Amino acid sequence: MPESKGRVLLAYSGGLDTSCILAWLIEEGYEVYAFMADVGQEEDFEAARKKALAVGAKKFFLEDLKREFVTELIYPAVQANAIYENVYLLGTSLARPVIARGMMAIADKEGCDFVSHGCTGKGNDQVRFELAFYGLKPDIKVIAPWRIPEFYNRFAGRQALLTYAAEKQIPVQQTAAKPWSTDENLFHISYEAGILEDPDTTPPDDMWKLTAAPEEAPTTPERITIEFKAGIPVKVTVKDTGKEYTDAVDVFMALNALARKHGIGRIDIVENRFIGVKSRGCYESPAATILRTAHMDLEGLTLDRNVRALRDQFVTIELSRILYNGHWFTPEREFVTSSIPASQRTVNGLVRIKLYKGNVVVEGRSSNEGLYDEKFSSMDELGGFEPTDTTGFIQIESIRIKKWAQANIRKGQAGVEPKDVYGTRT
Repeated sequence: MPESKGRVLLAYSGGLDTSCILAWLIEEGYEVYAFMADVGQEEDFEAARKKALAVGAKKFFLEDLKREFVTELIYPAVQANAIYENVYLLGTSLARPVIARGMMAIADKEGCDFVSHGCTGKGNDQVRFELAFYGLKPDIKVIAPWRIPEFYNRFAGRQALLTYAAEKQIPVQQTAAKPWSTDENLFHISYEAGILEDPDTTPPDDMWKLTAAPEEAPTTPERITIEFKAGIPVKVTVKDTGKEYTDAVDVFMALNALARKHGIGRIDIVENRFIGVKSRGCYESPAATILRTAHMDLEGLTLDRNVRALRDQFVTIELSRILYNGHWFTPEREFVTSSIPASQRTVNGLVRIKLYKGNVVVEGRSSNEGLYDEKFSSMDELGGFEPTDTTGFIQIESIRIKKWAQANIRKGQAGVEPKDVYGTRT
């Protein structure tokens, strides 16, 4: 027997890429252990274990990381209203830190010399995983097959992988008839590659795995109430059944089931990857879509205007960038997330939601925080508000605007045409 090149812990999904990589690493002379994280994906973990061992993995490790995923990544992202390019809710990005942390714990325990992954050389996940690995264990060595010429020249496309899998008798879900790649967790599922690489190709109906098509969703709306404490969802009540969910994971899973039933959470986008490449991706984020709508609505009632503006301009943008770019295990992430609790102290209350054919409709909200004063805001009574005070407010606000207007008038009189095509010409 040739001497082993070392022990590798492979981030294993059970899918096409990592199954082929597992076989290839063994061909290359490595002793391979397979690591799988349960982050809520619908997966036959026992079948994955049998597959990994059948392909040649020496050991298989399955870690249940759902609670850590929900409490340490998903809910802080909900509190921050994290979103990338105003549309992507960061489902893949959110799972990577917990997977990497679980993986490093096993690598340490089992004395692994290397870790490996199946991320492509053009994607974001290679960056996310490897920066997380180095942030947790600076001296770890990484094998990234999709950046090794001997590997990517041999497997130039997905068809080559499918052929290799057939040769090695590796069963895979992906077929030549459905050549797209998926990544699933409790938060979402993503679809990319294959026919989806043409941004003008409409995804086939049978691609969508989690959610009902909105036009096929129930014709009767369903109403729920979500209770938040410090910006975190702590209870979901389903009006028709009276069912209540209070456990952190149960809350998220219940919202997932409801959203899936009503066709909520699909998007189809072209995004800008961290490495500079544009990528077309389709995503289903059922519960996350409900929570974002409800949380943002409650903030309107309970969050101070300036606090909300600062959070939106700094925390939301920076945390979203940190997540997307894979900078979770960094000092800037620690700094940004430390500010979240202070911004969410007053985000307490109830939001009533209607779920109907792909839509999340807010029907009401309530809170005891006291920032909203119905009488003070009313158009039917003064409620302690003195309208004449507004005169001075407008006068102060208008000082600079008047000066700007006067300057424009002088320029016009001097024959200088104002350049603002949207403003009033003098």
